[in-house]
Amino acid sequence: MAADPYKYFRLEARELIDELGKGTLALEQGPSVDTVARMLRQAHTLKGAARIVRLPEIAERAHAIEDVLAPFRTGSEAIPPDRIATLLALVDELSALLARAVSPPRETTTAAASPTEVPHSVRTELAEMDALLDGVIATHTRLRGVGELTGSLQAVRQLAELVVAQLAPRGAPRDLERTHALAEQLRDSVQTCEQMLETRLEYVDRELTQVRETAEHLRLVSVESTFSSLQRTARDAAEALGKQVLFAGRGGRVRLDAQVLVAIQAALVQLVRNAVAHGIEMPAERRAAGKSVAGMIELEVVRRGRRIVFTCRDDGRGLDLEAVRRVAQRRGFAAPANIGAAELMKLLLRGGISTSSSVTEVSGRGIGLDVVREVVERLGGEVAVRSEPSAGTAFEIVVPVSIASLELLVVEAGGVIVAIPLDAVRGTRRVDDADLARTAHAQSILHADRATPFVPLGGLLRAAASGRPRRGAIGVIVEAAGSIAVIGVDRLVGTSSTVVRPIPAIAGADPLIAGATVDAAGNPQLVLDPEHLVGAARDRVLEPARAMLRHSVLVIDDSMTTRMLEQSILESAGYDVDTATSGEHGLEAASKKRYALFLVDVEMPGIDGFTFVERVRADPALRDTPAILITSRNAAEDRERGRLVGAQGYIVKSEFDQVDLLARIQRMVGLP
Repeated sequence: MAADPYKYFRLEARELIDELGKGTLALEQGPSVDTVARMLRQAHTLKGAARIVRLPEIAERAHAIEDVLAPFRTGSEAIPPDRIATLLALVDELSALLARAVSPPRETTTAAASPTEVPHSVRTELAEMDALLDGVIATHTRLRGVGELTGSLQAVRQLAELVVAQLAPRGAPRDLERTHALAEQLRDSVQTCEQMLETRLEYVDRELTQVRETAEHLRLVSVESTFSSLQRTARDAAEALGKQVLFAGRGGRVRLDAQVLVAIQAALVQLVRNAVAHGIEMPAERRAAGKSVAGMIELEVVRRGRRIVFTCRDDGRGLDLEAVRRVAQRRGFAAPANIGAAELMKLLLRGGISTSSSVTEVSGRGIGLDVVREVVERLGGEVAVRSEPSAGTAFEIVVPVSIASLELLVVEAGGVIVAIPLDAVRGTRRVDDADLARTAHAQSILHADRATPFVPLGGLLRAAASGRPRRGAIGVIVEAAGSIAVIGVDRLVGTSSTVVRPIPAIAGADPLIAGATVDAAGNPQLVLDPEHLVGAARDRVLEPARAMLRHSVLVIDDSMTTRMLEQSILESAGYDVDTATSGEHGLEAASKKRYALFLVDVEMPGIDGFTFVERVRADPALRDTPAILITSRNAAEDRERGRLVGAQGYIVKSEFDQVDLLARIQRMVGLP
């Protein structure tokens, strides 16, 4: 059988044509702004889909419907009967063309359509797939219960062995020997049954696990499945306008609910076409601007907690906001001369505004962004736009995740087993109590030469967990939204790849919870949101520090490594930190700003640490500011000299302890 290149187009087109017919009959009863707008979007979508699968006659009829409807989009006047008749005739022609052009193929020797001509599938029979998945999960859970029967069989076998022992012949009559033989046979049969049941249960368990994983993945669709059709959309639109465009997709491994992807694909098609029509310049214009002749359109897809972010950006000319303002004023939108760029962009996203000077098959009616807005609103998402003159435009669509597949790290903390998305985990490490630096409010740990927030996961989950790590505790290094935190857990359970479902809003779940999954035993398991996890850890460090009076510390050291390490430790503890690379620079900084404490290296070129402290003690404005010397010198005479020049502390670098350092500073600056 030849491949069916129109399998999914047929489903979408049939639905769109039916809706266009219903809308036309509704308009015959009277004018409606909403109906006209909806039909324009439907015709626009049908036109784009038909061009992707190279059915130009269908695309032309859809374009003709747009031509008929465009003058009536305001809904102020009824559509004349002759126009209604034209619309109905076009709908009939579309139905006939669809039936003729996309009939399911029979045996044929003709070559199948090229993969570039076939849009990838994002549709699936979701109800049937959900029923299959629920059945597999239920069966798998019951299978675990059957597995418990092996324990009962073990007990029966042990009883049989006791009977055999009791009936062991010790000069007994012949009938007793026969009973003993029967008992031995019973014991052996139970043992064989036990072994067979255990082996087969293990086999069925493995098979059901594989079926479940397959069903879960079939329930989802890879975002990468849309990249090919979007690339084709960009190419065809550029060809129609005499432009050159390259398309790139990133983040295609993200998998999510097919229904979400079906809807979002329509919006992405409009954004790509919009980028070609309004963003990417003509080759001569790009060459004159010092750009490559071919414009670049990039679609990036990332998961951000409970949401998926689609960012479509181009390297074109950017939005012509003045043109948007003029069109908005001409169409009667509220667009005063002093309205800002942000408000103009919001106005653009309302739809109905086009800066094209003429109507083409790619742009001109301002319907594209109307489609985007309608899709995003239907999904309960958000859309935003950023633009920079001559640098390009980026549209960002953020939609909730209905269902998504994730690789997970499963951990236990405070007696609770939860999972963390593996793509946010940067590693693990052992954590002992001595590794932690503590303030009155929070804890940090040295990671990659920087003081990093540390928080026990049990505390975040409100479980019965101590603030101090237990012996042999593990720190999971989590990165999200550009920040890193170390999360303390009791043990690593393992990894898994599974479908994560959102928590219903009515449940009022903590923002820390991204969703839930079901483990192999059928037990629900919470999945944490890395962004909120890191945020919660950092808040425990930063919020108390912001609430207290900030104290400034001046770190003076000619070693960049030492300066950055000390600065990181102090800032994580809530202090404002300035740095200087020499004693001279330190004195200059101290003369311009009031500091609560000086942290000074001894061995530096020019003014060394001893001399710096001497000069500070001789200055009436600085004499009361405490100073701590940090040095590699450990001789008794050096310590004595530090005391004589007036240093309040002397720390040897080989004995450096960040917990001790913070405790000393806390006492010196008068913090509780």
